[in-house]
This record gives sequence, structure tokens and C-alpha cells, in this order.
Amino acid sequence: MNIVLIGYRGTGKSVVGKLLAQRLGMQYIGMDAAIVAKSGMSIPEIVEKSGWTNFRDRESDEARELAGRDNIIIDTGGGVIERPENIETLQKNACLFWLKASVETIVSRIQGDSERPALTSGKTFIEEISEVLERRIPKYKSAANYEIETDESPPDQIADRIIDIWKKFQSFT
Repeated sequence: MNIVLIGYRGTGKSVVGKLLAQRLGMQYIGMDAAIVAKSGMSIPEIVEKSGWTNFRDRESDEARELAGRDNIIIDTGGGVIERPENIETLQKNACLFWLKASVETIVSRIQGDSERPALTSGKTFIEEISEVLERRIPKYKSAANYEIETDESPPDQIADRIIDIWKKFQSFT
């Protein structure tokens, strides 16, 4: 059984995922990093050369591959929930945790991030985050087994909470 972290950029998936891997003795895999490594291009380069649909295809391929593995921590890209088949695939062998944060917290955490191209055109950074979050929140909510607020908690406390839930979840499955 895997632990899958879903949520928007800047909610703590990577930091918490690495802590979970250390504490649980599991392998950590960042889907975006795996896609970048396999393609030999950054995400902005993939999108520029091939478009968002191609990137989402690669993301779906990665979700299928990782779902076939066991005992790993999967840090998904924020948009993995854009395709329902990705969630169906990941849910087969995992507990999904939605890491949540306010728009203000997300902005403060990712303001200087140049690893992802804009998802909407003609919008300010805050408008884009708000608009995309509004569209994605119902998808995150329906996909997640558990929701974890990350605004006020340090990563180690979030990891502790997930471990507590994970242990209970495993005893019921």
C-alpha cells in the first residue's frame, strides 16, 4: 500500500513526502521530478515544446507506473486530479492525503518558483492560484481519503499526523 499526497503547489507535498519516507522507511517519488528525469526536459520545456496535453499524458503514464508499485510515498503534481483516471489508478493501492493551504500561504511559499509555467493566461499570480484552486478543490476533496491543513503546522507535525492516520488506515484495510 502506498501513501499518495495530492494538493496544489506550495501545500507541502514534497517536504512532507520526504519526511514520511525517512520516518516510515519507504521510498519517496516526486511525480514531476520523475517526469523531468525521464524526458530530460524541465516542465516548462515540455509544455513549451509539446503543450499541456502532452505533459498530462506523461503524468498519466507516471501515475499508472507508480500505482503498480508498493510501499512508496508518491508526491503528485498539483494537476494530477485533472484527469479522473489518474485518481482511479492511484486509489487502487493507496491512501490519498490532500494537503491544503490558503491562497495566501501558497503565494508566500511559491512566489519565486519558475519550475511551472502559468496555467491561465492574462491573470495575476494570485488570480491564477485562486481560479485554479476553485476549479480543483472539489476534485481534491472527492479524491482524498483524508484532508490535512498545512497553513499553520510545520512539516514535521504534518508528517506525524499522516503517520498516525496511516497506521489506523492500514489496520482497517
